[in-house]
Amino acid sequence: MVTKYLFVWLLLAIVAIANGILRQSTYGKIIPELAAHQISTITAILASGVVVWMANRYWAIESTSQAFIIGGCWLIMTVAFEFGFGHYIVGHTWEKLTADYNLLQGRVWSLFLVWMAIMPFVIHKLAQRFA
Repeated sequence: MVTKYLFVWLLLAIVAIANGILRQSTYGKIIPELAAHQISTITAILASGVVVWMANRYWAIESTSQAFIIGGCWLIMTVAFEFGFGHYIVGHTWEKLTADYNLLQGRVWSLFLVWMAIMPFVIHKLAQRFA
């Protein structure tokens, strides 16, 4: 089951990229960058939750420990992708990449990472409740 959810992460990566493209091509052009960042974080959380809810309908997460293993793997993969792709492919500086984690400046992307870590557990518990 964990292996299947590692592939679900690829769908989540596609959703996150599409979310960023949507932000840059629409509302990101007309509202301040910080507000666009915050909205984009919320929409990424919601969209990824829908994807995982649907995946869980086909491949039910079997236990709390399995949920946390999946979430931990997703967190590591997300950070590795974000920093690896952002720095080595896009060419962003480390300072620019870490700036999105500064909650004191309203940068809320770290909330998405927390969500990635706990989302399988939350979806697992919600699915049990509504089963």
